[in-house]
Amino acid sequence: MHATGRICRRAKRRISDCRGGCGVFYPKLTEQRQQTLTTEAFLGYDHNLKLSDGEFYDMENLTSDSYPLLAPRARRGTAQALSGVQAICARDALCWVQNQVLYINGASMEAYMPSVNIKAGEKQLVSMGAYLCIFPDGIYFNTEKYSDNGYMGQENVIDAESENVEISLCLADGSALTVSYAQAAQPESPSNGQYWLDTSGKLHTLKQWAEASGQWVSVPTVYLKLSANGIGRGFKQYDGIQLSGLAGNEQIEKLNGSQILYAVDESYIVIVGLVDETAKVTSGTVKTARRVPSMDFVTECGNRLWGCKYGVADGETANEIYCCKLGDFKNWACYQGVATDSWRASCGTDGKWTGAATLADSPVFFKEDCFHRVYPSATGAHQVVVQKCAGVQNGSSKSLVVVDDRLYYKSRMGVCVYDGSLPQEIGSCFGTGLYYNAVAGGVRGKYFISMEDEAHHWTLFVYDTRKGLWHKEDSVHAEDFARVDDELYFLENGTLKTVYGSVGTLEGAVEWMAETGIMTYGLVGKKYVSRINLRMQLLRGSSVDFWVQYDSDGVWRHCGHIEGRGLRTFLLPVRPARCDHLKFRLTGKGEMKLFSLARVLEGGSDV
Repeated sequence: MHATGRICRRAKRRISDCRGGCGVFYPKLTEQRQQTLTTEAFLGYDHNLKLSDGEFYDMENLTSDSYPLLAPRARRGTAQALSGVQAICARDALCWVQNQVLYINGASMEAYMPSVNIKAGEKQLVSMGAYLCIFPDGIYFNTEKYSDNGYMGQENVIDAESENVEISLCLADGSALTVSYAQAAQPESPSNGQYWLDTSGKLHTLKQWAEASGQWVSVPTVYLKLSANGIGRGFKQYDGIQLSGLAGNEQIEKLNGSQILYAVDESYIVIVGLVDETAKVTSGTVKTARRVPSMDFVTECGNRLWGCKYGVADGETANEIYCCKLGDFKNWACYQGVATDSWRASCGTDGKWTGAATLADSPVFFKEDCFHRVYPSATGAHQVVVQKCAGVQNGSSKSLVVVDDRLYYKSRMGVCVYDGSLPQEIGSCFGTGLYYNAVAGGVRGKYFISMEDEAHHWTLFVYDTRKGLWHKEDSVHAEDFARVDDELYFLENGTLKTVYGSVGTLEGAVEWMAETGIMTYGLVGKKYVSRINLRMQLLRGSSVDFWVQYDSDGVWRHCGHIEGRGLRTFLLPVRPARCDHLKFRLTGKGEMKLFSLARVLEGGSDV
């Protein structure tokens, strides 16, 4: 091949002047076909084999905060060391139970709770107004008035042999009621207001003479006063209690069971009932008890606490949903026939409860393959609707979090979102990996979920609910989350941390990583990446390294390094070796913003 300016032997003139008349022809060099693919919007994490443009097969400590740019997450804060924490929750301040002591905003409440004993084991903390309720202990604590605390339940035990229980007729306020006549025949010449105990029928009735109408009028509600030292301790008017141990005639024994207290004092209680004459119980043990049912999960909705139970409770098989009396978490068995009553419902679905949460104005109770949503009624006729769908995975009850009026949780099929219609899966980015024991929290429109995989490795993932993007952070094993204002706290290995670092000591520069999927996947022929251009911004003290893996050989080759020198934009050109396909990885430390990633593809031969 002749170089320009040399003499053509045939034409005896310069090549540059030759027009081909000499009859000599030379091969033409065809320009390589090039195609440039530029990514300017980075879509987050997707651990599947085929990815959309801008997605990453693997990553560490990246965030959607700077979307459409790619950037590392914010530095976290370390608030304080906490060992032996049994539960945490958020109110106006952070609350937790640690080594059987309640703490509010870091201050111990032990001195205010001399008569309350928090037991060992995991707890559920549920807020209801100013009160913090601790389950399964059944303890309440007023966070505005610290002296107001104690047990929701109450049981008084009376030894009838040493402390006789006297039973007598009375009025609703506990004052004495005198029966003038106790007979089958109608009394003659009664005075106005006198009482007659009519014993003519099998069921005896109490009647009162009405002078104005000249007839005996049945008393609609008859009250009994049970008197004994300590029988009414810890109760208040209109509490629902269980009365047991009363022995005697049929009238007395019928008083055992559920009762409403219409008047109460430490030495007496007033209930509805009837006895022919004043009687005393002189043997056995008499108990008056206000009980809180054993519950698997508890949530607050509409100024009530709602709970569920599956299994054996008080010696009986239970598959039920409960709610307390309106505004009164102490009463779970108060049935007066009014809208404010306690409530319970038996459920026909099989399987244990796996979680509970409140969405909008409804409590929702989950099993693995369904959920029960309760629609509260102002009249007390609450309705339960059962929906067969992907429920909460067993062991992932703490994954239930409401973010921007939607309920997110971990099911067996993945992460789901429920907005009131049907749950939808949003966790397809996890590929074929299986995860368990999820714990989650929500803040600033993001859903943070820490999960354990089949190899017992923990990973923290973050879903941006407003942008619909997943990002993977690091190997955080969060035991619990709690949001206070715009900060999210989490507990890890006995240390309380914050995800945005607004509280606590900031960690050092964040180390991060982003790994692409297979590039040129699916292209026909031997197209290859001839050049990669990265445009990014690095602050002073930050750094980035570039790595390439060819033809899935498992070896990562270092191809470049950049040190940040301030608010400047860098262009990092990389020329990978020719191959069938490749993946590349960015690793770095410190603040970075990736603006664009451009790949120049060139076509090669099919051999």
